Amino acid sequence: VIFIVGILYGKEIFEMFLTAVSLAVAAIPEGLPAIATIVLAIGVQRMVKRNAIIRKLPSVETLGSATVICSDKTGTLTQNRMTVEKVFYENRLYDVDQGIGDVQNHKQFELLVMAGVLCNDAKLRLTDGEVKTFGDPTETALLDLSIKADISKDVLDANEPRVDEIPFDSKRKLMTTVHRTENGYRVYAKGAVEELLRRSSRVLLDGRAIKLDDHHRAKILETNEAMAADALRVLGMAYKDINEISRYNKGEVYEGDLIFIGMVGMIDPPRPEAREAVKLCKRAGIKPVMITGDHRITAVAIARDLGILEKDEEAITGAQLEDMSDEELEQKVWQFSVYARVSPEH
Repeated sequence: VIFIVGILYGKEIFEMFLTAVSLAVAAIPEGLPAIATIVLAIGVQRMVKRNAIIRKLPSVETLGSATVICSDKTGTLTQNRMTVEKVFYENRLYDVDQGIGDVQNHKQFELLVMAGVLCNDAKLRLTDGEVKTFGDPTETALLDLSIKADISKDVLDANEPRVDEIPFDSKRKLMTTVHRTENGYRVYAKGAVEELLRRSSRVLLDGRAIKLDDHHRAKILETNEAMAADALRVLGMAYKDINEISRYNKGEVYEGDLIFIGMVGMIDPPRPEAREAVKLCKRAGIKPVMITGDHRITAVAIARDLGILEKDEEAITGAQLEDMSDEELEQKVWQFSVYARVSPEH
């Protein structure tokens, strides 16, 4: 309680409060619970003025005792307004801001956009005479890219209707859909680049699906890390054709032997107010921690920008967590400010 009063009212009021509490308790010890309740109520009022609603008075005291605040990244520390900035295919990286026309008429670019549009649950709606996207920001960013490239989602849905799917899962870090075509069925998959590469045996180059060898794999991963270092969220796209829909072992049937198409890199700018919040936390002795499913390099770039992280050693991935015992984590947990590529069980 004393700690909260000091934060809310400043040094002078803090000293006056200590004196008043001492006198009140000395005169009537039974008055301490009432004083504590009044102070908590005042704290609640002050927090309401700062747009924070407190339902239970003891929560104010609990908040004053906080030493660590763990936060998700997307939509909390960032604005959750995804925009595709870069596309990669045929071993080349293109900047979308330089003009979509440079890549618009390329068949492989069209296939990359098609995969992002069809393997997607976001919707297009006509609102006030303008086409707007609705859904998950990552998926709406892919629809926005298709609009820029003048590729119609309605036409794609009509030509290749969805007949089956494996929804996105934070553990697999993939989403896969199956669509009926004139010659059978086509599978589209999008998700973490590393996961797609693990399930891909070929890569699309010059319109041909060739073996995904170590050279091409290294080039893709190198570009993925370069985009992530620019604080871009990177999604890979892949596809393959099949003869029939599977009823069993869909993951093995649909997500095996894929053909890697390319990647998109999208930016999600940090919230300006998040930087100030991080500063306030550190000034109050509270350690801010970022927890995200994004690539480690992307998470580090955002965390460094926000002031959460100072050294790369302060970041750890879900895979590294799995290799730690509970005792080892307990000893090292204060070293980490960023947890990347983690799943809910982590």
